[in-house]
Amino acid sequence: MDWLHELFKRSPEIALFFSLALGYYIGKLKFGRFQLGGVAGSLLVAVIVSQVGVQVDNGVKAVLFALFIYAVGYESGPQFCSSLGKRSIKEIALAAVMAVTGLITVVITARLFGLDKGLAAGVAAGGLTQSAIIGTAGDAIAKLGLPAAEVARLQGNVAVGYAVTYVFGSLGAILVCVNLLPRLMGTSIRDDAVKAETAMQAGVRVFGPGQEAAAPSLVGRLYQIEQGQGRTIKTIENTDPISTITIERVKRAGQILSTTPELVLQRNDIVLVVGRREAVVRSAPLLGKEVYGIDGMELIMQRRDMVLTNSAFDGKTVGAIRSETAGSVRYGVYVVALSRMGKPLPIEPDLVVRTGDVVSFYGSEQDLKRVANLVGYLIVPSAKTDFVYLGVGLVVGLLIGLLVVRLGGIPLTLGSGGGALLAGLLFGWLRAKKQTFGAMPAGAVQLLKDLGLAGFVVVVGLSSGLQAVQTIRDLGLSIFAAGVIVTVVPMVLTLLIGRYVLRYDNTAVFAGALAGSRSANPAFGEVLDKAENSIPTVPFAITYALANVFLTLLGPLVVALV
Repeated sequence: MDWLHELFKRSPEIALFFSLALGYYIGKLKFGRFQLGGVAGSLLVAVIVSQVGVQVDNGVKAVLFALFIYAVGYESGPQFCSSLGKRSIKEIALAAVMAVTGLITVVITARLFGLDKGLAAGVAAGGLTQSAIIGTAGDAIAKLGLPAAEVARLQGNVAVGYAVTYVFGSLGAILVCVNLLPRLMGTSIRDDAVKAETAMQAGVRVFGPGQEAAAPSLVGRLYQIEQGQGRTIKTIENTDPISTITIERVKRAGQILSTTPELVLQRNDIVLVVGRREAVVRSAPLLGKEVYGIDGMELIMQRRDMVLTNSAFDGKTVGAIRSETAGSVRYGVYVVALSRMGKPLPIEPDLVVRTGDVVSFYGSEQDLKRVANLVGYLIVPSAKTDFVYLGVGLVVGLLIGLLVVRLGGIPLTLGSGGGALLAGLLFGWLRAKKQTFGAMPAGAVQLLKDLGLAGFVVVVGLSSGLQAVQTIRDLGLSIFAAGVIVTVVPMVLTLLIGRYVLRYDNTAVFAGALAGSRSANPAFGEVLDKAENSIPTVPFAITYALANVFLTLLGPLVVALV
């Protein structure tokens, strides 16, 4: 092993990336329905690699964790802020109950089993499957004013407690959400998911990644004019009193004509009709027979998001805007979605529109440019990250993390992790309100989250692995038992309070909310698998965003109270 020691001494980054690669490979392996996961797998490999002796600078750990926790806040910011309302009061309460019961359980369990601050924080991180606690607790330990050796020991114990308890933390959440909860509710996740989906048909339908409607609401069809001969384009387009159609292209005798409103259609003309499905179907008998594959009739339609900035529309209903807007402005453009702070809204006539809302339009490029000048500005998709915004956000968060408040002589601090999280929430919310700056593509956010957290955990494992193995030999069984308690008790208590106090009555919705309140991604995956639709996603998203804040902040609280 001496050659490995020398290799890692010369290039410790090899140990880091080797642990990431092998750890994620191990994390993909399935044991029945359970997977260890990339983060836990990377930690396991890092501990093994550390046995040959590896030293990684602590600055690497700090940078990686700051990037991870800021990205979590940035992504959750819009949803977190928008969830703080009356409609989501049950989800807010559920996430708060989970955090409070989790904290109480950890503190009591730590005293019963004689765990020190580091092991208690690690049990909290693993038992509650909130890996970010490792960082926030480590920051709090560093600020206790203890000797450097003691700080290193306690921070190492955080990783030990996490490693021993994480596996059952994931498995226990699955058992409660997928097995215990339906038994308590008396109905299956699938049955209630179908009921909820049926009830929301009149509302907004949100598709998951890679999903789309088999019968889209907006369609384009080609017709060969028969019954419609002798009529102008304008006359045909305005035939349907409920919903208009647009004739985007006309081909006559092999030539493409200019589609002016006054153009009179002749027999055998080929027209491209675009509109909402029901209007296009109703207009078909007035046009002729449908045809296919006509050269030159291809037209690229676009869906573009625009931010509403025109104050003339602020406070008006959708119905009022539709009736007051000239037909020449609306021509060829269809509103397909409306969202506010990342939350989809039903496009109903009585819906009040606000500046800052994001409106999704469908139409040709020329028509969309015309409407953009009236509505606000286009959101231009970009693969580039605004590093000015990212850098300023991290600086603000790290400065917040330096603040220390003493309560009865006990130092309480958010640390760099908690500060970066709060800054991420704020800057993510600001980005959602004003989308002309602060861009960070979803892929970049995901990379920062995955690499930041996994890299941080690997550095922890490499730095404390030798000590971790010895501690596990001495206290492994008691730590595991403590983890089981921390996993099961808060979830069961939150389950009972959610059912009998908060009055959750839909199993699918409740399961999604409960999984999110524990930030239990594996459990949520199992819930979705049982539901066979996306019903649990919305309650999960709300409680998950809240849990990323509430549970992460348990780190310094556990350190202070144990």
